[in-house]
Amino acid sequence: MSRPSQAKQPTPDHHGVSVIQSQSHAIVAPGLQQVPQLVPANTSAGGGKAAKMKKPSADKESDEYRQRRERNNLAVKKSRMRSKQKAMDTQQRVNELKEENERLEAKIKLLSKELSVLKDLFLEHAHNLADNVHPPAGGEGASPAPNNSNNISANGQ
Repeated sequence: MSRPSQAKQPTPDHHGVSVIQSQSHAIVAPGLQQVPQLVPANTSAGGGKAAKMKKPSADKESDEYRQRRERNNLAVKKSRMRSKQKAMDTQQRVNELKEENERLEAKIKLLSKELSVLKDLFLEHAHNLADNVHPPAGGEGASPAPNNSNNISANGQ
């Protein structure tokens, strides 16, 4: 079988990152490559995270601190006012759109009634026209009888 690989030795580089290199005599399955792993050079016992850099805290009694706090308070106040104004504008727009929607729905209802009345009038008119048209006597395709008034005057009678 394969031999257990010996202890790996970290080699620090100039960027503060160590490359863990395995021993060259470790057995690797055919077709696979052994890839070195990168780890931080300075690992602490506290989870390995680097310490965060903090700004030097200003004296809370200093003029600079008070000015920054005042500017920040004004910025927050302005931001909140803008947010409230935006919410009020949005609500106003919602109300306007609801009113417009109600007007449009009422118009649709009115136009639908008008369409229904006009359809009824049209159908009534179409039925009246159909009732007033009589098919010619003598069956289908027969031509109407000739006018006899011309015949009488031709005979002189």
